[in-house]
Amino acid sequence: MKYLDYPPIWLLAFMVLTWGLAELGLVILLSFWLRFLGGVLIALGVMLMGLAVFAMRRHHTTVVPHRIPSDIVTDGVYRLTRNPIYLGDAFTLAGFALLFGSPAGVFLIPVFMTVIQRRFIAEEETWLRTKFSEEFQTWAQKTRRWL
Repeated sequence: MKYLDYPPIWLLAFMVLTWGLAELGLVILLSFWLRFLGGVLIALGVMLMGLAVFAMRRHHTTVVPHRIPSDIVTDGVYRLTRNPIYLGDAFTLAGFALLFGSPAGVFLIPVFMTVIQRRFIAEEETWLRTKFSEEFQTWAQKTRRWL
């Protein structure tokens, strides 16, 4: 089932779970401003993902998990976080939970981040540490994994 083991599939699954829990009645009525914040978080998440993909394309390296990168990207949005695409996913899930007024969805965010950490980030950081040892170490010391 490796063909289904990609971050967008996991994000979609968690979004469907969030929506499903909301449909079951696990919702709270949120103010306009909190729902608006949900929209802002989704926009921020999509923007982070786009900037990260642009930076990786500029460096001619893969954005596809489970593939060994040909270059390490430490500039652009990667100066702020080592995982802007995954952080964008987390922001998107948080925004989705706020839009639906799903407190259960908010509690799923750390679960989602743990899944992403174990399924993707650990493997990717191992490759970067092996292939770009010194540069990765310097970058990892000054740039947080999430925020």
